[in-house]
Amino acid sequence: MGRTVRKLMLGTGLCLAAAWPALASAATPATTIEVEDDDGRQVILQEPARRIVSLAPSLTELLFAAGAGDRVVGVVEYSDYPPPALDIPVIGRYDMLDLEGILALQPDLVVAWRTGNPRASVARLEALGLAVYVAEPRSLASIPDHIEKLARLAGTDRQGSQTATVLRAELAELEARYTTRSPVAVFYQVWNAPLISVGGNELLNDMISLCGGRNIFADLEQVAPKVSVESVLTRNPQVIIASGMDIHRPEWLDEWQRWPALEAVSLQQLHFIPPELVQRHTPRALQGARSMCEQIDQARIASEIR
Repeated sequence: MGRTVRKLMLGTGLCLAAAWPALASAATPATTIEVEDDDGRQVILQEPARRIVSLAPSLTELLFAAGAGDRVVGVVEYSDYPPPALDIPVIGRYDMLDLEGILALQPDLVVAWRTGNPRASVARLEALGLAVYVAEPRSLASIPDHIEKLARLAGTDRQGSQTATVLRAELAELEARYTTRSPVAVFYQVWNAPLISVGGNELLNDMISLCGGRNIFADLEQVAPKVSVESVLTRNPQVIIASGMDIHRPEWLDEWQRWPALEAVSLQQLHFIPPELVQRHTPRALQGARSMCEQIDQARIASEIR
C-alpha cells in the first residue's frame, strides 16, 4: 500500500473518529448509558455499543461472556477464546496497538487493559473522540462485576447478569468449601528461567487465598516477581503449582525433585494447571480456581496424614 493511500486512510479514520460523537448525538434520543471504569472515569454512551474493539485477550473473553461477542470488530493478538474470536480482525498486540487499524474499524467503544496497553496510545484514542472503557480485574470477584458493566455498555444486560450470577454462585461455593480449611503454604511457579512467581497483588494470589492456601511470596508487591531457588527452599512450600506456556505440563516442574527435603517434594505435591485457566481474568479463572483448590486440598490431606 502506497504512502499516499495510507495517509488518506489515516485521515479518513481520524475524521470518522472525530465525527463519531456528533453522529451519535444526532441519532434518535435514548437513555444515556453511564458506567464507571477502573480509572474511576464515567464512560458515557448515548446508545449501546455496536462496534467494539478489545485491546486484550482476557477482555475479549469478558465481552463474549457478557453477550457482546457479535459486536466485537477488532481484537489484539492471542485473542483465541472463545473460538469465534479467532475470526475477528487483529489490530496489533496488547503492547503495540495499530491506531490506524483501530480507527478504520470505526468503533463506538474501545475496551482497554489498564496495566497492559500503552497509556499514551489509549489516551490518543480518547483524544480522537472514541469512548474508552479501561479495565483491570484484580480479583475473582471483579470478573462478574466487569461482565455486568460491559453488558451494560453493549446493551446485553440480561445475558451479562445471568453469567455474572452463575459466576458469583460458583465463587461463593468454593469460598464456603475451602477458605476456612487449615492453611497450606503454596509456591506458584510461572516460569523457571528466570524463576518467576506471583506476588500479593495478583489474581493468582486471590485464588490461593480462596482455596485456603498461603502464597509464600504474598509479601512481595510485584505482580510477577523474580525469586531465587534459595528463597523457595527457605519458605518451604507444601505444594508447588506451575503453569508454563501451554496445555502441557512443563518438564521443568520436576526439577524440584533435586531437593527431596522440600516439603512439597516429600509430600509428592507438584501440580500443573493450564495457564489460560489461571492467568487470564475471565470466567475460565473459576475453572482454574476449582482445580487449584483441589490440588491444595490434596497437599493439605497429605500433610495431615504424614
